[in-house]
Amino acid sequence: MKVLGIESTAHTFGIGVVDERGEILIDEKSVYKPKEGIVPTEAADFHRENSSKILEEVEKKINLEEIDLIGISTGPGLPPCLNYGLKFSRKLAERLKKPLIGINHCQAHIEIGKFLTKAQDPIILYVSGGNTQIIYNNKGYKILGETQDIGIGNAIDKLGRTAGIKFPAGPEIEKIAKQGKFVLLPYSVKGMDLNFSGVLSESIRRLKSNKLEDILYSFQEVCFSMLAEVCERALAATDKKELLLVGGVVQNQRLQEVLRRMCKDRGANFYVVPKEYAGDNGVMIALTALINWKEEKRIEPKANPNWRIDSI
Repeated sequence: MKVLGIESTAHTFGIGVVDERGEILIDEKSVYKPKEGIVPTEAADFHRENSSKILEEVEKKINLEEIDLIGISTGPGLPPCLNYGLKFSRKLAERLKKPLIGINHCQAHIEIGKFLTKAQDPIILYVSGGNTQIIYNNKGYKILGETQDIGIGNAIDKLGRTAGIKFPAGPEIEKIAKQGKFVLLPYSVKGMDLNFSGVLSESIRRLKSNKLEDILYSFQEVCFSMLAEVCERALAATDKKELLLVGGVVQNQRLQEVLRRMCKDRGANFYVVPKEYAGDNGVMIALTALINWKEEKRIEPKANPNWRIDSI
């Protein structure tokens, strides 16, 4: 069995193919890189302009007649991008006469993380542009805690944009922060939930009076400490011994260091999805489609911009 997955929820249009064992056969993608934040209609236009080229690259490597199943990410995401991806995938499914199923974008990040790291039963910290959630599996994925305002990735990019750092700001912020010293910023954890808007607003205000490297260092330290606190509480509450880090923000080495140290203190194993599959990609959609198909979880493909993983 060969499964093709299509990712089109935000800035990335990707097509991936996996086989019955989950072996990655193809991973092609194009990424919309705006000067500032993502403009949904511009991102959808970018996908419209580049999707045919991506499919052509895929067809150079595999005969599409070999594909048995197609998965499409149908949420959560930006409506214009979701709608274009759905239109593209339906057209392809009709052309190949293959079944098409809808895939939850968040589940796909988790499934590829578990598959590639071999984590068995972890607490999952999912950190991306629009999402920050602490998740575990209990007869389906459940959300233990989450951001109540802005996702950590969007907070990082907004701070970077204000400081004049190009999108995506994360890598440059991490680099500059290594030279900084700590200044006190708001810290907001409410049980298992987090708020990043307070530390973001204060960091932006302080850019006028403090050194840039000090603000970026302190912003990272406060936000990552908040994440470590709720993850440690989740491990304690569930008595689990594994923490899996997934999503685009996982590439931040300081975040990994903070969580790894916490896990070591608790005697828990720490896993991080490989860098090349941390961001959005078609492979994670294909892999999740394979898993769901085998488990007979076949969801009708329709755009669902606010599709929560705990509603599956």
